[in-house]
Amino acid sequence: MGLLRCPEGHLFSSRRYGSICPYCHKAVRLANDNAIDDAEGIYNDSTPYIGDLEVMDPVTGWLVCIDGPSKGRDYKIFTAKNFLGRSDSMDIQILGDNAIAKKNHAVLVYDPKKRKTLILPGDSKGLVYVNDEGIYGPQELDDHDVIELGKSRFLFISLCGERFEWEDLDDVNKNNKKDNNQEAEGENDERDKSDKSEKSKPL
Repeated sequence: MGLLRCPEGHLFSSRRYGSICPYCHKAVRLANDNAIDDAEGIYNDSTPYIGDLEVMDPVTGWLVCIDGPSKGRDYKIFTAKNFLGRSDSMDIQILGDNAIAKKNHAVLVYDPKKRKTLILPGDSKGLVYVNDEGIYGPQELDDHDVIELGKSRFLFISLCGERFEWEDLDDVNKNNKKDNNQEAEGENDERDKSDKSEKSKPL
């Protein structure tokens, strides 16, 4: 699969997003797949299982275009390196601004160990600015920093960092599950003791 067009007319990469449009979140019916939900994404008893969707990594932040051809559109940032450019092979594909390089105009990196998001200039000729300052090496991003690429400007919105990390949430869920299991085991032990006590009573 290559590019798909959703019912609203958006083009997107099926390799990266499966059959769900990342812009309007509507499903695209594939020619060889009758096992998807309706165009509004509503499931009912007659809706078969969706088998072709790719599992995506949790989002760590966003770029939101605040000036340029893609104004108002948001782009998800994931853990590790996110290569940015106009090509379909880029992790963050920005269309409409031909002043942005086709490949590797910039690289956004989320480091889960340091809990920081950084931006690096890519290996193209295009320049990268953060808050109107040229970037020529790795620079840490703060929430609401403004990134300028080509003729477009983007607002950086962080999700993961010092206050939140997906792994912390997983640890909390594991601990809650462990506590629930221990509580259930305790209740079972009490029930067993009660049953044995009832059986031991003389008739």
